[in-house]
Amino acid sequence: MKSNIFTVLLICLMTTGAIAQIDRSKQPEPGPAPSINLGEPETFQLKNGLRVLVVENHKLPRVTANLIIDNKPHTEKDKPATSSLVSALLGSGTQKMTKDAFNEEVDFLGANIYFGSESVSARTLSKFFPRIIELMADGALNPKFDQKEFDSEKTKLIESIKSNEKNVGAIANRVSSALAYGKSHPYGEFATVENTEAVTLKDVETYYNTYFAPKNAYLVIIGDVKTSEVKDLIKKEFGKWNRIAPKEQQLPEVSNVSLTEINLVDMPNAVQSELKIQNTINLKMNDEDYFATLVANQILGGSFGSYLNMNLREDKGYTYGARTSTGADKYASRFIASAGVRNAVTDSAVVETMKEIHRIKSELVDPQTLKDAKSQFAGDFITRLERPETIANYALNIQTNDLPKDFYENYLKNINDVTAEDVKRVANKYYSTNNMRIVIAGKGAEIAENLELVKLNGVKVPVKYYNTYGEVIDRPEFNKTVDASVNAESIFTNYIKAIGGKEAVSKAESVMMVAQAEIQGQKLDLEVKTANGKSSQKIAMSGNVLSKQVYNGETGFTVAQGQKIPFTEKQLIAAKADANPFPELDTKDAKVMGIESVDGKDAYVVALSEDKTAYYNVESGLKVKSVSKVSQGDQTMEIPVTYSDYQVVNGIKFPFTVSQSMGPQTFEFKVSALKVNEGVSDEDFME
Repeated sequence: MKSNIFTVLLICLMTTGAIAQIDRSKQPEPGPAPSINLGEPETFQLKNGLRVLVVENHKLPRVTANLIIDNKPHTEKDKPATSSLVSALLGSGTQKMTKDAFNEEVDFLGANIYFGSESVSARTLSKFFPRIIELMADGALNPKFDQKEFDSEKTKLIESIKSNEKNVGAIANRVSSALAYGKSHPYGEFATVENTEAVTLKDVETYYNTYFAPKNAYLVIIGDVKTSEVKDLIKKEFGKWNRIAPKEQQLPEVSNVSLTEINLVDMPNAVQSELKIQNTINLKMNDEDYFATLVANQILGGSFGSYLNMNLREDKGYTYGARTSTGADKYASRFIASAGVRNAVTDSAVVETMKEIHRIKSELVDPQTLKDAKSQFAGDFITRLERPETIANYALNIQTNDLPKDFYENYLKNINDVTAEDVKRVANKYYSTNNMRIVIAGKGAEIAENLELVKLNGVKVPVKYYNTYGEVIDRPEFNKTVDASVNAESIFTNYIKAIGGKEAVSKAESVMMVAQAEIQGQKLDLEVKTANGKSSQKIAMSGNVLSKQVYNGETGFTVAQGQKIPFTEKQLIAAKADANPFPELDTKDAKVMGIESVDGKDAYVVALSEDKTAYYNVESGLKVKSVSKVSQGDQTMEIPVTYSDYQVVNGIKFPFTVSQSMGPQTFEFKVSALKVNEGVSDEDFME
């Protein structure tokens, strides 16, 4: 039967083609957007104000439950880390259960429960759903805020904040938000070591009792459940949740600068610059401009083939990726163009980014580009519809963003109706090229001079300097001159003296170091061994070796993902230099390059080779940083390593904290074991 249908259809198409020739000089009219029938979740509301949305889906025996409290944004004033500590402490025990008992039962049931300061989510098999809801409600409504647990979580948070102080991407995000919204706005405040230390357990309890209230709360349940049973269960577990809704704060007004300016944050450790070119906007999901702005953002910087990415990445090779985002928050939003670019092209990247923003404001987008952008939205939208949680999330959006009930049913139609003229109109309305903050976190010594020469439309752009906390500062002094009496030999002599003296250092025939770092909650183990011009380095996670590098004094290799790759000639040269734990004993090729700031203190910059530079604190003489150039294909990147927390082992000072940065990511290794003249054998340098 099917073959007959296809045959008839083919004949009809052939006949039509014979009767009427297609006019290929005209672009075909786009077809109507497909009609979408999302359906609606079952909804009910408890007397305390909690609204519940249920989407039944019986394909798999799974259930997810998400509790979201839609409070108006609120500042935490002088203690903005409080909400993070509420998140950390919720779920760490209840009035009925200890933390261990709670977590053990959740694990035993094969479920997950995650707590936020104003949210809870759970995933479970449907047969355990009633018990997981009990545990979810108990953890959310009857928390036990323990002083010992609080102290532990606060210490972890402070360590996390400290580790991000050298993370260029994190600093760019922090400062750009603070400058866009202001530090007195909920979207502009941020935690520091100092204000986190000031948070008390009482602050956590007060925050929870103030904001964890049911009036603005929604509970979304999706999966293999029956609505009637869910209703009884939710009434039982959440019906007694009674707490007065928080008073809404008056949010500060946000505004843009009067004229476009560059806001530079000097990050001496940066190997690339992080750009955040931004302006605040007033756009909401229920505005008539919303769909046109979605399309405009997609074309400008929302996809791989966007104007910005094709320019900065594909054409110029400045970055691995450039993106834009145009917010539609119901309280405050901003447009941002962002990219991580090489230091040498920071000023050029600014000019090219602004050029692409001007382009979408001044030129009508061509029909094919517009069509492609719409097709991308259609594909993504239809893919999302395959997930059962989409219906519930869309229904929740309709309620929390004051959207018309048919908002998502008409989504594709509204995207399809966007014209090239619409794109140009909203680009001019929301991309304020005359009032933008060009926020850059990068190495001022290498980028400031060129940034101070940047002109846009023939007008020089003023440069203002900020510290990492978004405070205006005077222009830092870059590239300080070195006293004529200082040379590489004197710097190295002071360094050897600072770590213990030449006699002690010369007795160190081998060094073994073991250290750990954390990445995405997982422990990363590092083992480094050097002896008699040989070296080995091993990185492992959960006992599994991720990579291994060995240099035996003549040849070397890397083992990664089961493959053994011999060192290149350039790698052999680098390995030979690194095989000596104290390369400062040889000053033959070293050259003093100047003085730069490292962690706020002056350091001599010494080029050890063409691809490696070391930094020595002017006052202490200790090595505080090194930068290695690594080439991969036609790309060259710099990898900085900082050294701190020097401790004495066998009469020699070694750094016990070693931080390595790769792009915006920083790994901080804490040394757990360091041995001199033991723990190393010839077998460590064999294949």
